Amino acid sequence: MSIAATEPESAEPILRLRGVGRRFGGVLAVHDVDLDVMPGERRALLGPNGAGKTTLFNVISGEFPPTAGRVELFGRDVTTMPARRRAKLGLTRTFQTSRLFLGLTVEDNLYLAVIGVRGGHLRPVRLSGRDGPIRERARDLAQRVGLERQLGTLVGSLSHGEQRQLEVGMARAGDPKIMMLDEPAAGLSRGERVALTELLLGLDRDITLILIEHDMDVALGVAERVTMMHDGRVIVEGTPAEIRGNQLVHDLYLGSHHAHA
Repeated sequence: MSIAATEPESAEPILRLRGVGRRFGGVLAVHDVDLDVMPGERRALLGPNGAGKTTLFNVISGEFPPTAGRVELFGRDVTTMPARRRAKLGLTRTFQTSRLFLGLTVEDNLYLAVIGVRGGHLRPVRLSGRDGPIRERARDLAQRVGLERQLGTLVGSLSHGEQRQLEVGMARAGDPKIMMLDEPAAGLSRGERVALTELLLGLDRDITLILIEHDMDVALGVAERVTMMHDGRVIVEGTPAEIRGNQLVHDLYLGSHHAHA
């Protein structure tokens, strides 16, 4: 189903970037990026290594501010807002490198994720028998990402694909409005990539999904709209079909990478 069928024409972007840039000393990693993402949309951010994709993710999530331009989330200016406050507004993300507690179980990782999105900077991890609702929420998240049978399994014993599923579950702990995934299919087997694609396609429509992905089958299978970057700039935007048929995209990216996806 297209986003036009689920959102009224008057809907405002849930994410809007205008003239966004990020410089590191003399290096301009992101330059003059404009981007509108609508509520409920599935957007893929693609490009070769060094295109500026992860830097742009970091600017959107608040890991560091832009050195130029404006970032709006949920209709408000968040350009200088830190990452923690953006998370409280409803934005969550994963990273290229897993940030999991490998020595804890699947359930305990999800339990800690649920605690982490609740109020207060300092709170006890164990709530002396009063943590039933949190445990129930953790088990529900496990079921939603297909890990209900691994609740008691140590995360370090999971396959790489199952760890990625867990990351998605942890990212959902705060009922986010926007979920940003940075290369979720990296290192997965073919079967795991298929399972991940199905998981992402099954996400609730009240979650807006933005992903960076080098696996074109995953990216173009999930996304409804694609933004292509090169040398820190947006060079083309369109539907997956338009991206596949774009000669510039083919020359810069698909021609040398799609065969290995």
